[in-house]
Amino acid sequence: MNEELFTTMPVPKAYFKLALPVMFSNVLMLVYNMVDMYFIAKTGNTSLVAGVALCGPIFSLLIAFGDIFGLGGASVISRLFGSGSYEDGKRNSVFVFLGSVIFGAAAAILLTVFSGPVLSLLGADAETLPYAAGYYRWIVLGAPLVVFSLVPTNLLRTEGRATEAMIGSVLGSVINMILDPIFIFTLGMGAAGAAIATVIGNIASDIFYIYVITRHSQNLALWVRNFRISLGEIGAIMQIGIPSSITNLMQSIAVMLLNRFLLPYGNDKIAAMGIVSRVIMIVIMIMISFAFGGQPLYGYLIGAGNKKRLREVLSFAYKLVCGIGLGLAATFIILAPQMIRLLMNDAQIIEIGAPMLRIILCGMPLIGFTLVTTCLFQSAGKGGGALILSAGRQGYIYAVVLLIASALFGYYGVLAAQPVADALTAVLAFAIRGKFVGDLLE
Repeated sequence: MNEELFTTMPVPKAYFKLALPVMFSNVLMLVYNMVDMYFIAKTGNTSLVAGVALCGPIFSLLIAFGDIFGLGGASVISRLFGSGSYEDGKRNSVFVFLGSVIFGAAAAILLTVFSGPVLSLLGADAETLPYAAGYYRWIVLGAPLVVFSLVPTNLLRTEGRATEAMIGSVLGSVINMILDPIFIFTLGMGAAGAAIATVIGNIASDIFYIYVITRHSQNLALWVRNFRISLGEIGAIMQIGIPSSITNLMQSIAVMLLNRFLLPYGNDKIAAMGIVSRVIMIVIMIMISFAFGGQPLYGYLIGAGNKKRLREVLSFAYKLVCGIGLGLAATFIILAPQMIRLLMNDAQIIEIGAPMLRIILCGMPLIGFTLVTTCLFQSAGKGGGALILSAGRQGYIYAVVLLIASALFGYYGVLAAQPVADALTAVLAFAIRGKFVGDLLE
C-alpha cells in the first residue's frame, strides 16, 4: 500500500500517478475500438458496419454490470483502506470478484435465451440481422470474462497499483488488435471474428489480473479462508455499484433510442453514427480516465477525514477534466472530416458523419463537471446523488430532450439532443452537489 501517494504527495503528482495509467489504458482501448471499426469498415459492407454498431449497447451493458462490482467495490474498499480497515477491505474484494463472475454468467444465459427479442429491440432488420447476430452471439458468450475484467482494473488502484491495472487492460487491447484482421479477413469470419477477438483479449487480461492479485497484492484477494460478508457490506457495495452502472446502462439505452430515431433516415445514418460514436468515445474516455482516475484518492481521503486535501484534489480535478473536454472538443470539431476518414474512407459516410460529430462535441466541456461530481458522490457513498446524475445525461433527461427535439427539428433535433442533455445535466450536478456532499466541501 503506497501511503505517501494518498497522504503527503503533492496533489497534481498524486492525481496524475493514479489517473495517467488509467488514461493510457483507456486510450489504447480507444485505439483498439478505432482499429476494430477500421477493419470492420474495410469490408466495405455498410450493413455489416451497421450490424456491429447496433450491438454496441450489449457491450456497454456488460460494462455496466462490471461497474456494479468494480466501481461499487472500489468506493467501499478505498474508504476502508483510508480508515485502516485492511482486512475488511480484503473480505469485500473477495465478494466483488466472485460476484462479478456469477453475475456475468447469469447475464450470458439470459441474453442467449432471449437473443431474438433483444436483437429486435436493438433495431436489427433483414439487412443487418445476420451480422448483428454473429457479433452478438460471441460477445454474449464472453460475458463473464468481460464483467470480471472491470473489477481488478478498479480495485488494484485502491492500493496504488494503477500501473498493473493499466498493463492488464493494455495486454487485452493489443491481443485484440492483433487478432482482429486474422479473424475478420484471413479466416473470413466478419463481424463474428471481431467479437471473438474481443473475447480472447478479455481472457488474456483476466489471466494477468489473477496473477497480480494472487502473487503481489497484500490487501486484495480472490478467496480467503472462512470467507464471510454481511448483508450490510453487500448493501454498501450495491448502493454505489448500481448507480455507477447506470451510466453505462443508460448509455446502452441511449444508443438504442438514438438508433431507433435514426432508423427512418436510413441505415447509412446508423452506420455513420457507429463511426462517430467511436470518435466521441475518444473524448469521453479520456475525460472519464481523469475524472475517475482520482477515485481511490477521493475515497481514501474521505475515509481518513482529510477534508483539506480532498478540497485541493477536487479543485484540481474540476479544472483538469473540464479543460480537457474543451480542448479535445475544439480540436475534433476542426478535424471532424479527417477523424471520420481515419475509420471509414467513404465519401457518403464522411459527409453524413462530420456534422454529426461537430454537433455532439458541443456538450463535451460541460460533461467534465458532471463526471467529477458523479465520482465524488460515488467515493463518498452518496448513491442517491450518483444515481440522479448517472441516470440523467443519457437517461431520463436525454430521452425527454430527444423526444421534444426530434419532434420539433427532425433529423438535426435527434443529433442536438445529446449536447442539450449534457448542458442540463451539468446544471443539475451543480444544483445538487451541496445537498449531498456539502459537509465535505466546507
